[in-house]
Amino acid sequence: MAPCVFYYSNSQKQRETTVVLGGNNENQELERQFSPSQWSHRMSADDVIKSHVTALKEGTERARGLAQTLLNVPYGEGEGEKLDVYVPTTTSLDVPLVIYLHGGYWQFLSKEESGFMAVPLVHKGVVVVAVGYDIAPKGNMDVMVSQVRRSVVSVIQQYSHISGLYLCGHSAGAHLAAMILSTDWSQYSVTPQIKGAFLVSGIYDLLPILSTYVNEPLKMTEEVALRNSPSQLVPQLKLSSSDCDIVVAVAQNDSPEFRKQSEDYYKALESTEGLKVTLEDVPNTDHFNIIEQLVDGDYHLTQLLLKMMGKS
Repeated sequence: MAPCVFYYSNSQKQRETTVVLGGNNENQELERQFSPSQWSHRMSADDVIKSHVTALKEGTERARGLAQTLLNVPYGEGEGEKLDVYVPTTTSLDVPLVIYLHGGYWQFLSKEESGFMAVPLVHKGVVVVAVGYDIAPKGNMDVMVSQVRRSVVSVIQQYSHISGLYLCGHSAGAHLAAMILSTDWSQYSVTPQIKGAFLVSGIYDLLPILSTYVNEPLKMTEEVALRNSPSQLVPQLKLSSSDCDIVVAVAQNDSPEFRKQSEDYYKALESTEGLKVTLEDVPNTDHFNIIEQLVDGDYHLTQLLLKMMGKS
């Protein structure tokens, strides 16, 4: 059987993870389910990833040409603990702020390709913050979750005048955004009031990926996977984020397992009294262009986000 290829390129170098499928049919199918590039109807697995990285980079370059930028703003002591801030030219005091958490299976991409959604938002007077975190193998799952939580605390402290705080995360970034929503803020110096969150094509139960190629650089044990699975933390999310409007979005052409992850997490939130959550099944999209299209002000998810912020 041909190797199953899933890779991303980050800004430093192109990396490739090649998995030669072996073992029983069940393992082979699990590997395929968690290889999003295998499911695009638009182009081959290799081409869809190359196109994805190009789209994110080009969108970010456009954003840097449109907005005032504050690049590599530290939110911690670590080398990777930096933010890129895209600031609109506005005199309005009603300035919402969106924190974007990039995907890449916790091991690829960076904040350097993560400013693209600022293209339509800065025109509307919205600040966009792209968060860097230590991807694997340098960072493990506990480290990454801790970093993104601290990045939110730092943003609140640095931008206390904002009218509303919103989160958006894609794939692994949707997982990290869901972990932020599930934070016990009593351990931190502030309690962020997150008004809205867009969780796009995410993974919310880490247990199924333990035996796949995704876990090779992460080296998660079952214990680590359980404590970092948003699906296990819904009671904490209710305590911390009951006032947050949560959108769980999934692509029509995500794999069945990715779709199941979104649907199951949505159902768990929906059945929890007091939470506001909607499921957006986005037609004619795959795992990659569902997020790439946030560069377009007329795109369905962009419009939903603007409406949530009162900026439509």
